[in-house]
Amino acid sequence: MLSAALAILAAAPAAAQARTPFQVQCEDTIGETISVLSSRGEGYRIDNTRSYHDLTRLKGSVRRGSWVLGLTHTEARVSIKVGGRMLTDRASGHECVAPRIDVNLYYAPIVIYVSREFPPGSCSYREVLAHEMRHLQTYQDFLPKAEAIVRARLAARFAGKPLYAPIGQARSLLQREVDRSWMPYIKREMEKVEVLQAAIDTPQEYARLGKVCAGEVQSLLRQATRSSS
Repeated sequence: MLSAALAILAAAPAAAQARTPFQVQCEDTIGETISVLSSRGEGYRIDNTRSYHDLTRLKGSVRRGSWVLGLTHTEARVSIKVGGRMLTDRASGHECVAPRIDVNLYYAPIVIYVSREFPPGSCSYREVLAHEMRHLQTYQDFLPKAEAIVRARLAARFAGKPLYAPIGQARSLLQREVDRSWMPYIKREMEKVEVLQAAIDTPQEYARLGKVCAGEVQSLLRQATRSSS
């Protein structure tokens, strides 16, 4: 799907090996193709106001009979701006563009929830928070890795020669390529962090949290259940 879409704009106006005067002008004077990629974190905050019932609903999908005691919540965001210098050749009916692709990868501000049933400073609170901080660190570590992967793919696609298209079509074809191929591809790369996050929430880890602090977690949950019934 990706490679098929990318072939549309890559076609040159002439199939001959020797460069046409217009190709010479484009390739020697139009300037460099530039892919600018950046990533940034938006920080995080800790929220102790929600009950474990609220967090379980916010999580959305949990095993039957399980409760969510803490949750690290964010959304991956991608923004792409497309531009670039262009030249037009009326004789051949083609134009060329040296694309400038500005990509920004980031997360919406991260919220770390710890159930309000666990008093700040308690052993159970510290254990749940430590678990959620592992999720936070995974998000933070993943972002520069995703940036490096996307940067390499963009460089392989856009570095070097300008792109050619019939007059009046270069920018629209470039934008279509970004919308239909690059944006979905980059979003898929960003979503790969969820595989790493799932590896933290193992049954063994949940079992461990249920036994820490001399059973304090289970005791606090039983008290909360009794008081809400």
